[in-house]
Amino acid sequence: MKITRITLWKYPFRSHDDYHMAGGKSCLITDSVIIRIDTDAGISGWGENCPIPHYLPAYAEGIEPAIDYLWPELLGSDPLGAEALMSRLDAYLIGHDYAKSVLDMAFWDITARKADLPLYTLLGGRRNQTMPVYHSLTCIAPKDMARMAKDAKDSGVTQFQVKLGADQNWEADVARIRLVREAVGPGLFVYADWNCGAAKLEAIRTARAVVDLDVMLEQPCSTIEDCASVKKATGLAMKLDESTKTPADLLKAYKLDCLDVTALKISKFGGLSAARRARDLCIALGVKMCVEDTWGSDVVTAAALHLGASTDPKFLLNVCDLSSYIGPRLDERAPVRKDGFIAPPDGPGLGVIPNLDVLGRPLRVWE
Repeated sequence: MKITRITLWKYPFRSHDDYHMAGGKSCLITDSVIIRIDTDAGISGWGENCPIPHYLPAYAEGIEPAIDYLWPELLGSDPLGAEALMSRLDAYLIGHDYAKSVLDMAFWDITARKADLPLYTLLGGRRNQTMPVYHSLTCIAPKDMARMAKDAKDSGVTQFQVKLGADQNWEADVARIRLVREAVGPGLFVYADWNCGAAKLEAIRTARAVVDLDVMLEQPCSTIEDCASVKKATGLAMKLDESTKTPADLLKAYKLDCLDVTALKISKFGGLSAARRARDLCIALGVKMCVEDTWGSDVVTAAALHLGASTDPKFLLNVCDLSSYIGPRLDERAPVRKDGFIAPPDGPGLGVIPNLDVLGRPLRVWE
């Protein structure tokens, strides 16, 4: 089997609600890059990456030139067995892992479709029939966030991510955490996420004001060391996200005792191949995971659901139905949450095929 063509679309997805985070980061209209890799065997695979602006070392406009640079190495290559081809691409183009993530996803899709198996079978076998989703609450007025949390709880959701820091008001952040905790009641999972937007002092100050509550903190500061200091000063559990991009980061955070949970984002690690290896390391370390990606539609959501479905349930905290936060849908048959849970797609490979009428005219074709 040989690669004969790559088609690339860039689509501006619109968030259903204006989505605000600390540091001026937002997801209002966010460009996603979707690719399809075609082969001489008539089998095609899909990949997607939707970087949030100012969030990670990644941007949508950087993916097309990276593929353009890699095209001579891709043309005529065998896409079966993603990790072998990815090792060649990593040597050909050092770094730019987020751009190569879309290719790696499509290689896995092709390989699973060739085997006529769901992707989770190749990623370790299905361990979870359904998986809990978390609901992410945009950083707006505290009472409005509490109302959104209550609505999500009424739909069956049991895990809630409270975004903080958008207005640089630590007292408002305390109110956000308290009101959401009160709205969803005891026992359900609540965690407060700064997305690197806090200094140690304000993070400690905020966390100590809610230390009597059953809550977890998420990535208050930009470095692993500062997050470890916040955990030590408050005694609250810590989830890391932006600062854990490599296995070395995971090991460092584990040694500093601030890796109670990590966000296993596919593109952050550079694709499904690397994310699978990071997942297995987390299992070996005994670390729980949220298996997801930065943002995106049905393609990247399907990839995350397959990786989550093949993860030991003891270490799977939740997944995220990213495609439920934006519109339009690329595949109306793709999974949706039900009673707070979601299952991976049926069918071979990723199990989703985007609607070309929705995607429209491609931005670029290599053949």
